[in-house]
Amino acid sequence: MTETSAARHNGDRLLDVVVEILESEGYDAVQLREVARRAQSSLATIYKRYPTRDDLILAALEYWSQRHRYAGITVGGGSEASLYDGLMQIFRTIFEPWESHPEMLAAYFRVRSSPNGQRLFRFGLDLVAPAGLEVLAGVDDEFIANLDAIFSSVIYGLLGRFSAGEIAATDILPVLERTVYWLTLGYESAPPRRPSASIKRRSNSGG
Repeated sequence: MTETSAARHNGDRLLDVVVEILESEGYDAVQLREVARRAQSSLATIYKRYPTRDDLILAALEYWSQRHRYAGITVGGGSEASLYDGLMQIFRTIFEPWESHPEMLAAYFRVRSSPNGQRLFRFGLDLVAPAGLEVLAGVDDEFIANLDAIFSSVIYGLLGRFSAGEIAATDILPVLERTVYWLTLGYESAPPRRPSASIKRRSNSGG
């Protein structure tokens, strides 16, 4: 088990301190000397594990997310669950902890918009992917691609508005719920699609 994985499972005083600072004082209050003091550690120990302040904050967000946002993420109902219900179960699992921890959401957006943002996004995607694949089993591939583009834009836009102080953390899920409702309603009520020309050509050629 790697050091990061062990920290997620067993707790980590250093990362606990960073999370405490992020939640109570905000992103800019995370200073390495103060973290070292509160964690009863040394700057040398911190730099050995995390070369930069940004790396330390990213690790703390991954650590917190593993325990709160993605803890035990599953999809209930199996094949009987509707597409709407399955997607909303995932979104609630992700966003409800943020409603109680808005400072962590603000820190997440700061990191997501930084050079480390892709790593943080990848971390979350890897944890959500199994449940997402279960929900989207049997769903049209083109619709899945459209969902990805739409949700990425909607969520990033909502996080930006939250970061700018235009909306509260509790405003995000209701917007996502309406978005999921209308998208899935349109998909499920649409008539069956005809195969595209390229699919017809492959079928006729026996490929």
